[in-house]
Amino acid sequence: MMPLDIENILNNARSLAEQEKKEEAQMCLLAVLKEEPDNISALLMLGGAYFVENNFKEARIVFERLVSIEPGVGQYSIALFNALWRLQNVEEALEEIRRFIAVADKVAEKETLEQYVSILKSIETGKAV
Repeated sequence: MMPLDIENILNNARSLAEQEKKEEAQMCLLAVLKEEPDNISALLMLGGAYFVENNFKEARIVFERLVSIEPGVGQYSIALFNALWRLQNVEEALEEIRRFIAVADKVAEKETLEQYVSILKSIETGKAV
């Protein structure tokens, strides 16, 4: 069996997604992940696709994978937080904020940390996120 041309498959998935061929795009991404389970690009695209489709359970799984690979990346943490929040898993969403704050590089992730402070203030004052 020939190895997959991962870059080519990712480009094909992007192209299919742009053409609104979501299922075909997702099949390409799943094929990449079968070969390379930690492929960040494929995980980001797949998680984003699930999120846009309001498939928050699947998005959560993908974003949890990203966070497990790179725990201190704000983009992944926010994505996981949003999936958990949409699933109405408030305690888990808040736990993700706490987890991220504990491991994040305070300088590199300043923007994400500020977003989280704003979210926490909104929750405290009873305003929806």
